[in-house]
Amino acid sequence: MNAKKLSILLIVLLLVDQALKIWVKTHMTLDEVIMVVPTWFQLRFVENNGAAFGMQLSTDSAFDWGKLLLSLFRLVLIGFLGYYLRYLLRRKTPAGVLVGLTLILAGAIGNMIDSAFYGVIFSASTPMEAAHFGDGYAPLMMGRVVDMFYFPLFQWNGVPRWLSFLVDSRNYFFGAIFNLADAYISVAVVYLLLFQYKFFK
Repeated sequence: MNAKKLSILLIVLLLVDQALKIWVKTHMTLDEVIMVVPTWFQLRFVENNGAAFGMQLSTDSAFDWGKLLLSLFRLVLIGFLGYYLRYLLRRKTPAGVLVGLTLILAGAIGNMIDSAFYGVIFSASTPMEAAHFGDGYAPLMMGRVVDMFYFPLFQWNGVPRWLSFLVDSRNYFFGAIFNLADAYISVAVVYLLLFQYKFFK
């Protein structure tokens, strides 16, 4: 695996992530649902100010410090991963490790693009109207991340309070709504932990 192949992989992953997000942002109204597979696989358009899988950070009404800190963390992570990948490319590093880290880098950059630029280049999405290019809704670095994949597998009524993070507001198990960038990161982390853990020792 060489730098050119990893760069192509990174670009393709980013293009697919951004193409889907832009399509959702400009063709769906906020909280609109498209049933892909009835009941358990939906495209549900939501936006979040926080971290992966729709998790929210505490915010201040005057200025969203949590969002700024998250954006700075993503920038540091992106810089570190880029440097680390270049370092590993100069050594005999397994291709699986390089691909896994490239997936994580693509996920971090993908969500960073939303946060950094979507507030500037798109109008606000509302339950009545899809967004369009122009008429930005937020300053640079203060945009919202577009999420759309929703898998309400089954309803779990009576879930213990300490497990409530596993369900959404309607008690559906795995109620998180996420995007491709989140999926890149999650798949890569699981893959690296299961199959490449010896390398990281």
